[in-house]
Amino acid sequence: MNYYLDAFKKYFDLTGRASKTEFWYFMLFNIMFSITAMLLDEILGMETVAKRYGLIYLIYTAIVFTPGLAVVVRRLHDVGKSGLLVFIVIIPVIGLIWLLIVLAGDGYPGRNKYGENPNKKQKF
Repeated sequence: MNYYLDAFKKYFDLTGRASKTEFWYFMLFNIMFSITAMLLDEILGMETVAKRYGLIYLIYTAIVFTPGLAVVVRRLHDVGKSGLLVFIVIIPVIGLIWLLIVLAGDGYPGRNKYGENPNKKQKF
């Protein structure tokens, strides 16, 4: 949960690096909260957009979009790629698959041009 909250603390921070752990924990909690928002919309009968998405889900998505984008950019920095590569998802299917493969890869063990290794800062 700390990784999820850390992403909100770095809301507009597109510099630095995000570890694989930070990225995937953020995604895990994001999926859990998205499903919860959808269920709440269903239970409360708040579906609005084409009877598919409800108000709670749309508000949650709007709030989490910027920190989600920022953590993806920082994760790309950790693997040594430019944050602009996030736009590869414009290419249907292949772009998303390629991005997921890159995001799942290991980061550089030492310092790279985007900063210090984030794994050194983690305390378990």
